Amino acid sequence: MPTFNRRNFLALTGATGLSLALGSNAPEHASNFTFLFLTDTHLQPELNAAVGCHQCFQKARTIKADFAIQGGDHVFDALGVGRDRASSLFNLYGETEQVLGMKLHHTIGNHDCFGVYPLSGVSPSAPFYGKKMFEDHFGKTYYSFDHKGVHFIVLDSVAITDDRAYEGRVDSAQIDWLVADLRTIQAGTPIIVITHIPLVTAFNSYVPPPAQPYKHASLAVANAHQVLPLFESHNVIGVLQGHTHINEQVVWKGVPYITGGAVCGNWWHGLRMGTPEGFTVVNVRNGRLSTRYETYGFQSVAPQNT
Repeated sequence: MPTFNRRNFLALTGATGLSLALGSNAPEHASNFTFLFLTDTHLQPELNAAVGCHQCFQKARTIKADFAIQGGDHVFDALGVGRDRASSLFNLYGETEQVLGMKLHHTIGNHDCFGVYPLSGVSPSAPFYGKKMFEDHFGKTYYSFDHKGVHFIVLDSVAITDDRAYEGRVDSAQIDWLVADLRTIQAGTPIIVITHIPLVTAFNSYVPPPAQPYKHASLAVANAHQVLPLFESHNVIGVLQGHTHINEQVVWKGVPYITGGAVCGNWWHGLRMGTPEGFTVVNVRNGRLSTRYETYGFQSVAPQNT
């Protein structure tokens, strides 16, 4: 298993899921444990998605883990539908989640935001508009918690724009909260950060440029340059990300930014740029983080591999 020093370094790996081990300044009270990172379930009644998610959660519960983190995009899709459809999707997810049988922490994804697109027919003044439906089901959109000597920070990386779209962004109020949260942490404490839209990714290197430039930064956090420096004086041992549905690891200044492959793969259509449907197993040992990618054998009824 490779070990990297904290220096400027860039490492890219594909869907094979190489493990990274970083961060050796752990206080003595940090303990060893395993948790799961399951992202982009995109649950819907079509395409056997509920069956596939159920199958994934059944596989995940066979792995001895202290808890799981859902990395965002629980449902597909709340952005462009009315309240009845969105509510039914969140309820379907809630029922399916019970199969996992362990504590689950939630991260907001862009598709979890309700009624944002004008085609939804939902007014911004409507109950549960935007992030309110997510909060009603899962709680705060950003928060932190501690587990066995490791500090976890769950970010809200989705900003709803004035023109009723979204972009990757950590807003100023959340940055202020993050600064205050980091101040409370004992020096050397291992930190793991979770974000749906990646802070650091090389995704644009793998695909041709779009025919029409994106109006908003939708594949990565637009103001990551404001967020990343906040971590530099802390012992961040890993950042877990979702959104792009590929299994990717990029190391920047000694910190691994690990984008997990999606539970839904290519939105329940098979492989996504070579990454199959699956989830990430995260091991924390001696203040270091390593990962492996687990598949669960889903067979799409409508394969459209990209």
